[in-house]
Amino acid sequence: MEDRADTRDKTPGKPTAVKAVSALRHRNYQLFFGGQLISLIGTWMQNIAQGWLILVLTNSPFLLGLITAVQFLPLLLFSLVAGEVADRVPKRPLLILTQTSMMIFALILGLLTMFGVVRYWHVLILAALLGISNAFDTPIRQAFIIEMVGKEDLMNAITLNSSMFNGARVIGPALAGLAMGRLGIPACFLLNAASFLAVIVGLALMRLKNQVSARPANNMMWENIVEGLKYIRHTPIILNSVLSMALLSTFAMNFTVLVPVLARINLHQQAEGYGFLASSMGIGALLGALLLAWISGRSPKRWLLYAGGAGLCFFQLFLAVTRQFALSFLLLFLTGVCMLIFTALTNTTVQLNVKDQLRGRVMGVYTIVFLGVTPIGSLLSGSLAHILGAPATIAIGAAVGLVCLMVMIFRERHQALRSAT
Repeated sequence: MEDRADTRDKTPGKPTAVKAVSALRHRNYQLFFGGQLISLIGTWMQNIAQGWLILVLTNSPFLLGLITAVQFLPLLLFSLVAGEVADRVPKRPLLILTQTSMMIFALILGLLTMFGVVRYWHVLILAALLGISNAFDTPIRQAFIIEMVGKEDLMNAITLNSSMFNGARVIGPALAGLAMGRLGIPACFLLNAASFLAVIVGLALMRLKNQVSARPANNMMWENIVEGLKYIRHTPIILNSVLSMALLSTFAMNFTVLVPVLARINLHQQAEGYGFLASSMGIGALLGALLLAWISGRSPKRWLLYAGGAGLCFFQLFLAVTRQFALSFLLLFLTGVCMLIFTALTNTTVQLNVKDQLRGRVMGVYTIVFLGVTPIGSLLSGSLAHILGAPATIAIGAAVGLVCLMVMIFRERHQALRSAT
């Protein structure tokens, strides 16, 4: 791809410190990694502050869930189109455009809150606009990774992305809790707006050579989207990965929308306590990402993927019955470890098995099942929490997730036995 020092470890299959960060040999990925880390810290600060702001304005778990649903609904509606666009045109200019728009939306929310004129409907509209930008940004960004590192370092880049995301998830919520307690909620939104400058500058400084060729726009957009869907349907390892992610995203991974409710109502915490509680998931996910980065020279193991999914559900069942802050912190930490293992290995499995010319469209579908189904799960979680409370809702989602996971395991075993005969 681009000029880089040859620091590759020559011992195949053996985890080393060099292999754990092999994607950082690429200058373009260094720029991407640094910019995204700063920006994601700001994004997590905004996520935490937005959830707290909604509870301050409305004190309603349902309206909190509705905001999340509206923010993620565009991912469900537009990710297929975004994936098709990613296979047609150069990705870097599109990423600069989406990142700039998200910076503007964060700035507007910060100013509205700072001047004391923010209303629930303001947050709702800005969440929808942010979701539209994110619907295009996410699959394009996922498909762009291979242009920075190549296929050899792809798994390591994905796991380092997870490390970066979850490192920010540790720092961001903790900073948000401190900022809200000392500077007020608007500071989180304004700092997030400033953080987008880092990733925009990083993208502008990249030197891209041998980019994945954009596909000529010969067919109609819908025909190309259908082509990608048919490819997934007829590629069992990708189809099973996509289905597993869809099921757990819908039922077991939307508990995060209830963490503010759990912190404020069940654990009797204020803003700082909520920020540190939310950061515990990031600490666990960061540990999981570092472990995966250490073994990223090896192919992803299906048993480890499903073990991560099972742990994600299992620890939530315990979280639902505890009322102690320290124990809740520990359980969210363990949940974060397992969620990272499941999501990172699913992403890696899909990317390592997809054809380059279909990568954008397949990652568009992956974006839908990873993030696009969030509105369904968020509305369901918010509605159930309004009736049954946050703990019971978390327990129900975890139990359903375990059942779905067992179904997928039996499905894969049945397919393996049938292909063997």
